Amino acid sequence: MAGNEAIMAGVAGRYASALLDTANEDNQLAAVERDIDAISQLIDGSEDMQRLVRSPVFSAEDQAKAIESVLAKAGAQPLTLNFFKLLVRNRRLFATQDIIRAFKALAADARGEVRAEVASAIALNDTQLNDLRATLKASVGKDVILETKVDPSLLGGLVVKMGSRMVDSSLKTKIATLKTRMKEVG
Repeated sequence: MAGNEAIMAGVAGRYASALLDTANEDNQLAAVERDIDAISQLIDGSEDMQRLVRSPVFSAEDQAKAIESVLAKAGAQPLTLNFFKLLVRNRRLFATQDIIRAFKALAADARGEVRAEVASAIALNDTQLNDLRATLKASVGKDVILETKVDPSLLGGLVVKMGSRMVDSSLKTKIATLKTRMKEVG
């Protein structure tokens, strides 16, 4: 619960919690989660969308028109569309990505899940992902949803972030540590 309290402390957490509560009350949680995932992908994949949600230069009217158009084309639920209109009206659209992260964390927690970000030098196969998921589940006692990304700069190994915990077993970090130790000796 300490993690939820930290999420709830900020503006993003309060908006995310309100969206989660409303989606639960209207029995639309699964649909809203799909919308949120789609919106997250739209923002991550488009510099124009990033600029739209982050820049204070756009008027609320312009942001509202653009968001309404984009979400309508994406097939977003009326609840999701109204939520984003509220963000625009309250001039909180800049917090969209933080709200999305907080919403995903709260929704996962409500299902008894925890999210883990995994970076690896190469893409992990299904067996490796299942083994990692099982190891993390044994560690935290909850189902683990993995969000993977490939970072060739790691050279090998993994970096796993779960909540406030991070395990860095990457070759890049091990080499950096070895260089530091060698400088201390010599």
